[in-house]
Amino acid sequence: MGRFEIKDTFYLDGKPFQIISGAFHYFRTVPEYWRDRLEKLKALGCNTVETYIPWNLHEPEKGVFCFEGIRDVERFIRLAQELGLYVICRPSPYICAEWEFGGLPAWLLGEDGMRLRVSDPVFLRHVEEYYRELLPRLVPLQCTRGGPVILMQVENEYGYYANDTAYLEAIRRMMSEGGVEVPLVTSDGPFPENLNGGRLPGTLPTGNFGSKTRERFEVLKRYTDGGPLMCTEFWVGWFDHWGNGGHMRGNLEESVKDLDEMLKTGHVNIYMFQGGTNFGFMNGSNYYEELTPDVTSYDYDAVLTEDGQITEKYLRYREVIRKYRDVPEVTFSTNIQRKEYGAIPVQEKVSLDAALERLSLPVHSVCPQSMEKLGQSYGYILYRTWLDTEETLEKIRLWGAGDRASILLDGRLVLTLYDRELLEEHSIGRGDVKGARLDILVENMGRVNFGPYLERQHKGIAQCVQINGHMHNHWEQYPLPLTDLSKVDFSKGYQEQAPAFYRFVFEAEEIGDTFLDFSGWGKGCAFVNGFNIGRFWEIGPQKRLYLPGPLLQQGQNEIILFETEGKAAEQIFLAGVPDLG
Repeated sequence: MGRFEIKDTFYLDGKPFQIISGAFHYFRTVPEYWRDRLEKLKALGCNTVETYIPWNLHEPEKGVFCFEGIRDVERFIRLAQELGLYVICRPSPYICAEWEFGGLPAWLLGEDGMRLRVSDPVFLRHVEEYYRELLPRLVPLQCTRGGPVILMQVENEYGYYANDTAYLEAIRRMMSEGGVEVPLVTSDGPFPENLNGGRLPGTLPTGNFGSKTRERFEVLKRYTDGGPLMCTEFWVGWFDHWGNGGHMRGNLEESVKDLDEMLKTGHVNIYMFQGGTNFGFMNGSNYYEELTPDVTSYDYDAVLTEDGQITEKYLRYREVIRKYRDVPEVTFSTNIQRKEYGAIPVQEKVSLDAALERLSLPVHSVCPQSMEKLGQSYGYILYRTWLDTEETLEKIRLWGAGDRASILLDGRLVLTLYDRELLEEHSIGRGDVKGARLDILVENMGRVNFGPYLERQHKGIAQCVQINGHMHNHWEQYPLPLTDLSKVDFSKGYQEQAPAFYRFVFEAEEIGDTFLDFSGWGKGCAFVNGFNIGRFWEIGPQKRLYLPGPLLQQGQNEIILFETEGKAAEQIFLAGVPDLG
């Protein structure tokens, strides 16, 4: 059994302990590579690994809990202990992390009047029911019970969001009553307005920042009552969003100096040690003046690349850490290689329209309903109606729609609307449409993960569709979460310049990490042997999707692209190096 305490510094079993930690999210890396990344973390000189725990991944449907495979947080923590690393857990209901909806499950939005991250009894009831399932998995892994977990966090950057101390108290109470015995911390922006709103008396406040260490620690010192100074997120890079013009990179020289200053004065968690990948539809978004959905890669210009390669940053950081502790020699046990498989031609293709009836069961409604009201969280949804009362299709407006809508008339794309374009009426100018079929394919581009927009994240069409100035009623709604593509029948018809599925098959004699180059393709998502490796979009900056070797198998492999813009090439290319733009 162990004892971890917060006094003037951190103490482990009565001895001063300097936390030198790296952030590594188990859910952004395939489990086959967890050991490799943790070995490299140890070889950097870190003694601790930190991870968030995303609620939406572990309770994807209300009352349905998943802790297997890439979600197996217990296995991850035990592996860290096996390698001699301590663990910081951040099991907040909200994690931010540039993750879909900040880790909140989308089904929360199916309840009218839901208020998030405040002492609303309905929200807190859901958190408590989740913690009843999660905490018994973490409690035995605390250092007080012989495990490696030394710290946990209450909520996350709460001072950026609100100042409801009663809510923070409720979260802390749930954790304590659930068996959490290790010390608790809060983490906030390094400014008084954040720390005043997000601190919780009796819990150590820590800061999140990427520069000006001395200045930030001076502010933090006013709140710690003589306790240790810790940067819980030392931002060593930044994330990319679609259309941002190029891969974000940090200033290495300044970053090295900041790390040195932190270790002179206090404690650090490097964010990110390895960023990894937003597999599936799990990228988050931000919304300030416009919607900015994050790309599939969460490379973050981290200490390791998205696919675990050692960088110059890694080598420079290790030299700094060597000044403060002995860095162990570690033999990396996982054989990982990059591999180019070359060009792979399209083998089969089918239009969404032709595949639809087998892929989704329609739900009829007088007015369109949001994804959440239909029990859907991620992916796409198609709304279908017939223009029985219209002579022409002059104008259209979608009310309560998000995030991107492709409007098709008798299967042909006539208009695509994105973000703020969805707030306006648009001209179509089509005559003689009596009896025509109107389809609206709406994509959830990733829910906002930061700020008050959290409560405005219903996807699909939540209110109505106006045609020629009046509401149009009666819709068939086809949820398309795309969780099972085995139902796609490629023997059906194909129409050019319309949303469609494309199938590719290739043989792999040797397995390696590779990168799917989607040059010539418009926008969509990619599935490898049934696993959704993420979104692609020709606007970049990311030009290739990381495909980890463990998703491949010796022999035949299948890749399916779902493309929504009607822009397709004759092939894809599996390259040996990434291209993040």
